[in-house]
Amino acid sequence: MGYIEPAPIKDLENPFESMMSRFHIAAQHLGLDDEIYNVLKSPARQVIVNLPITMDDGSIQVFEGYRVIHSTILGPSKGGVRYDMGVNIDEVKALAAWMTWKCAVVDIPYGGAKGGIKCNPRAMSAGEIERLTRSYTESMVDVFGEDRDIPAPDMGTGPREMAWMMDAYSRSKGMTVNAVVTGKPLVLGGSLGRTEATGRGVMVSALAAMEKLKINPYKATMAVQGFGNVGSFAALLLEERGATIKSISDISGAYFNDSGIDIKKAIEYRNNNNGTLEGFEGAEKIDGNDLLTLEVDVLIPAAKEDVITHDNASKIQAKLIVEGANGPTSAKADNIINEKGIMVAPDILANAGGVTVSYFEWVQNRLGYKWTRERVNRRSDRIMKDAFEAVYKTSQEYNVPMRIAAYIVAIDKVAQTYKYRGGY
Repeated sequence: MGYIEPAPIKDLENPFESMMSRFHIAAQHLGLDDEIYNVLKSPARQVIVNLPITMDDGSIQVFEGYRVIHSTILGPSKGGVRYDMGVNIDEVKALAAWMTWKCAVVDIPYGGAKGGIKCNPRAMSAGEIERLTRSYTESMVDVFGEDRDIPAPDMGTGPREMAWMMDAYSRSKGMTVNAVVTGKPLVLGGSLGRTEATGRGVMVSALAAMEKLKINPYKATMAVQGFGNVGSFAALLLEERGATIKSISDISGAYFNDSGIDIKKAIEYRNNNNGTLEGFEGAEKIDGNDLLTLEVDVLIPAAKEDVITHDNASKIQAKLIVEGANGPTSAKADNIINEKGIMVAPDILANAGGVTVSYFEWVQNRLGYKWTRERVNRRSDRIMKDAFEAVYKTSQEYNVPMRIAAYIVAIDKVAQTYKYRGGY
């Protein structure tokens, strides 16, 4: 039998189309003209590279890498680089656009970008990942730049990979260029407060939304899907402010304790257990999908895209969803969530604490001066609170859900800037 090209899986939503559906609704509310609509809907630049890498066994494996620049209207583009087998051009395009809106929502002078390599970093040695990272960086020397496009960590990458990127880029320029990436180790110009920044932003957004809904943090119950950097810090910081975290999850499954999980113990266990909660005894293990529909006040999806879908949205019992991940709610689930009266602090607002402190890191690198953790946290918290209030006010003014309001705030800012700068 001859080869048959596989058909797309119809149950999975295209992340770029999900983003565009929200963009279109917001553009209609703004009365955006066709010229600006067409400029903002399309990525400015898409780069796809093939990276032949020598593996530890001497074989050559070719990896596909991506970098999408969605916009540079507000300033140099900014966005993470993820290492994951699910990376594809539509995902990267959607994430790059989300970064544009995210930067605009929190009013920092960046455009949006995103990058990725289709690989499984868990199955690769440190040496293989380093060679892959350096090769990717060398292929992007004409894309990256401290005043052009600034990468950062994302899924599957962290300070180690950012250090390799900074070094590879610096070698190509013949001088040290700290500001070309953010999320670096502290000794290489990383910022205090960067590691917990995204989770901290989720915490600030959650508390601001709970205030609007009159939910007392000391009586609030929560479930956090995803116990990586974002989810674990969000859970820890919210627990410190009185909330009861009833359930957490990672790739090993979900864990539930009706009396509340000790988040510090869970983090300590994960860190000493190869980065997984497998075997954690501080809670009962439950099905990972059940976490999303638990009877809690606040649900924080902090893992991957499209975990809340038209199939499970009707079963969600939380009063508030705070999106720690990028695109955790599919476009088809939006109407169901809205009809149920659930408030959503959307991803482009709630998880913008990371890019905010990345911006602080870039500023510090350019100044050659380091800020204290207290200054970083104070300024980051203020930006996140101001952004939440601006989005909430817009949602009331236009009588739209918070997600559409966030897009309206972001698109209006980028559109106005484009009008002043002009096209040709």
